[in-house]
Amino acid sequence: MLRAGIVGLPNVGKSTLFNALVANAKAEAANYPFCTIEPNVGSVSVPDERLQVLANMVNSESIVPTRVEFVDIAGLVKGASQGEGLGSKFLSHIREVDTLVQVVRCFEDDDIIHVSGVVDPQQDIEVINLELILADIDQIEKRIDRARKTARTSKEAQIEVVALEKLLVDLNAGKAARQVTLSDEESDSIKGLGLLTRKPMIYAANVSEEDLATGNAFVEKVRAVAAKEDAQVTLVSAQVEAEPVSYTHL
Repeated sequence: MLRAGIVGLPNVGKSTLFNALVANAKAEAANYPFCTIEPNVGSVSVPDERLQVLANMVNSESIVPTRVEFVDIAGLVKGASQGEGLGSKFLSHIREVDTLVQVVRCFEDDDIIHVSGVVDPQQDIEVINLELILADIDQIEKRIDRARKTARTSKEAQIEVVALEKLLVDLNAGKAARQVTLSDEESDSIKGLGLLTRKPMIYAANVSEEDLATGNAFVEKVRAVAAKEDAQVTLVSAQVEAEPVSYTHL
């Protein structure tokens, strides 16, 4: 089962999006920072019409669709990797996911608080990505000394040390680990670390209903950042997506 971790600043629509994606989810979504304390976890099936065709071909009575599990953690803030806010302690909950979905606020609304006081998608992304990078640096620094000791007698550890040293150089330069070129052996050697910035990133630009079809200037800033990282961008209107879900519970 594919696992996706939902990250972002407080009050950008993470928990609202989680509730829209996961049936019967009741993650708290409120107009104040850190309303998500414990990570929210839920899964959803992925419809695939081809499964029914295959089932008909083999006369199967059972169809088991692919499922995606979403993990929604507390909003991260500047300094989260060093213990600021409530997000740092929950980074461990997304180390085992397969991909990250970073929700980015791309709408204006005076009634919804922004932690920095101004909507600036590029700045917001930089804050989150820096915290993920710093968390990965901390993870590598905790591991590399032990790997160096083991490398005296282990070829596998020698490969790991080379990989860790490459990663440290680029992480300290502000690059995500997924942008670092490693050999297959080197990649395999560091899988157990669950490096956050090694995972594929999808930027979910959270827009108003009016901008859902075409986007806006905020979305273009997100796309510009994603293009430099070879990351993906998708437009969502978390509030609009959540409304049909809410109606089904009335």
